[in-house]
Amino acid sequence: MSSVSEGRFPGSAVPLLTPGSSPVSGSAPDSGSARASLLTDDGVRIEAAYEPCAGAGGTADGAAGGTAIVIAHGFTGSLGRPALLRAAGALRRHAAVVTFSFRGHGGSGGRSTVGDREVLDLAAAVQWARVLGHRRVVTVGFSMGGSVVLRHGALYRAGADAAHADAVVAVSAPARWYYRGTAPMRRLHWMVTRPAGRLVGRYGFGTRIARDDWDPVPLAPFAAAGLIAPAPLLIVHGDRDPYFPLDHPRMLAEAAGEGAELWLEHGMGHAENAADEDLLGRIGDWAVAR
Repeated sequence: MSSVSEGRFPGSAVPLLTPGSSPVSGSAPDSGSARASLLTDDGVRIEAAYEPCAGAGGTADGAAGGTAIVIAHGFTGSLGRPALLRAAGALRRHAAVVTFSFRGHGGSGGRSTVGDREVLDLAAAVQWARVLGHRRVVTVGFSMGGSVVLRHGALYRAGADAAHADAVVAVSAPARWYYRGTAPMRRLHWMVTRPAGRLVGRYGFGTRIARDDWDPVPLAPFAAAGLIAPAPLLIVHGDRDPYFPLDHPRMLAEAAGEGAELWLEHGMGHAENAADEDLLGRIGDWAVAR
């Protein structure tokens, strides 16, 4: 996927948000749910939704000014997909939740770059959570979204960027690019790289995919994992993931070092579709506690 120059990390392909810029179209709510159109640093409109914490008694950390969880979906997902809505509903019991559709997905503009410029989409969503008054923001990403939260955590730093994350959770994320070792990943590469595949992506999955190759190649997820500390990092992966075998989460954890936790989930498949209520509840507990 084509990209622009990125100032601070060689090999990564995303600029930071312009200091002082506002990515939000519309006003912040005093309370309750909200929808917004977010403008990324490269000018793409991103649909986003906000739900306040639904914790019993209103005592959860997601109350006004507390923690917000920003969820980054997987490839071909969107904020309206059932699996993402289910995940958001479970995490809302612990904190306020922001969901959004990556570029090229759902009602967002642009075309998918399959994890490259999507970092800008996540940055706009995190910044919106802070505009809404949340002091702490935790990013939770699934599959492609997992690779995006890792790179975002490396590129946007506390004390320097309003769009930084205070903690990062990567679920079913790849450790390295161009992996074709499983049948699902070979099919995904066909969809992304072939004209016929991109037609299937557009009309079969509602995903508009950019045609250009990455140039330069973005910072690899495992390399990004090693740059997230001191922010806490949680890596979650199923032992029955049909896309990425267990060497991927182990590679991420090794790169991150002592600053990361690794949860290998018995019987779990891939990403938000496979995350059950128990796992989502434990992720919510971790996000608030950290």
